[in-house]
Amino acid sequence: MILLRNTDDWEIAAGLAATVVVAAAAVWLVLRKRPSADEVERARRQFLVQSGRLVDGMLLDIYEVEAKDGRSLTMLLFNYNIGGVNYECSQDITAMREVVNATEVQAGFPCSVRYQPGNPQNSIVVGEGWTGLRERLPQLPSFENPEPLDLSHLRPGKG
Repeated sequence: MILLRNTDDWEIAAGLAATVVVAAAAVWLVLRKRPSADEVERARRQFLVQSGRLVDGMLLDIYEVEAKDGRSLTMLLFNYNIGGVNYECSQDITAMREVVNATEVQAGFPCSVRYQPGNPQNSIVVGEGWTGLRERLPQLPSFENPEPLDLSHLRPGKG
């Protein structure tokens, strides 16, 4: 067993221990499993579904884009207004086929947008377990024969 008798021995031992800790951290950083781009995007959507604020928006277009790897990506183009600033964003909904059917999305319809407060350009229209798409335009109720209003109190001398 080695006994550390003076301060030089303690300094050497502490330096070796620090070197081992730094080397272990470096090895861990190099060899750790990094999240894929799909995992990062899924986490972003989940964050916005859980903590994003809602605002009304408008679907502008749905279109296909060819990726660098040759895949076809389905993109959703939408806009919204926050504090007098107009934002126009797009979202890749290719991986969201179980949540949204791209053939049923109609441009020109209103939608709900979830955005990150403090970073409003970080936004989505579709996420796992949530969608801001609307199936159709809202319909106002109509009345066949509404009862006439009693306006007798507005006519002086009558009533």
